[in-house]
Amino acid sequence: MHTIRIIGPGRAGRSFAAALSARGWAFAGFLGRGDDLSGAAQGVDVLVLATPDDAIVEVAAAVEPVPTTTVVHLSGSLGLDALSPHLRRGAVHPLVPLPNGAVGAARLVSGVTFAVAGDPVAHALVESLGGRVVEVADRERAAYHAAACIAANHVVALLGQVERVAASVGLHLESFLPLTRAALDDVADLGPAAALTGPARRGDWATLSRHLDALPEGERAGYQAGAALATRLAEQTGQHEERAAVPAPVAV
Repeated sequence: MHTIRIIGPGRAGRSFAAALSARGWAFAGFLGRGDDLSGAAQGVDVLVLATPDDAIVEVAAAVEPVPTTTVVHLSGSLGLDALSPHLRRGAVHPLVPLPNGAVGAARLVSGVTFAVAGDPVAHALVESLGGRVVEVADRERAAYHAAACIAANHVVALLGQVERVAASVGLHLESFLPLTRAALDDVADLGPAAALTGPARRGDWATLSRHLDALPEGERAGYQAGAALATRLAEQTGQHEERAAVPAPVAV
């Protein structure tokens, strides 16, 4: 049985604590702001740093290294060098949102993918959760994490824009969520290229221009960014159906 302590009693920390405890790990408690971290690595097999990325280096440096304890961070963007004071170190990043401890714990044991690097204990942690391990080297972690943020954070931000624009015509976000779910299902089944529909795929610049004219000025940059990505996908995959000599909408 592994023993584990977690620095950072936030959403990620509580999610991992609950999930690992349910899988037989002995949980030695949380440490947080104001606690003395110097002895955090003593008496446990694994010390998890579930802190914001910009605090990991400072927190790791505050912990006195213990040769037999593996220190693991949960950052998707940082490499193992962030834990440089410690001999045994690892990185574990789950490809799933952890909005709170209860939901997060359930998601962590649902067979999701984890980006793992470093000590074998990091692999054992993911395997005990029933997760899928992918190796991401330090030099590739920033690009990997960018993809993760696009997949989750940017999609949520786009739905925030849907909510605002829908409200301007008296509709609720809930009316559009079946459209989003169906599109995601199509991506899962067919891939992004085949799942793409709409005016950007058809090269219907007149419709895109009407959209821009109808939107408030503050919403236009976000819409244009999305339309540009859709157009790029259509063009790169040879699916773009050009309209006769109609120019693309210009930036406003």
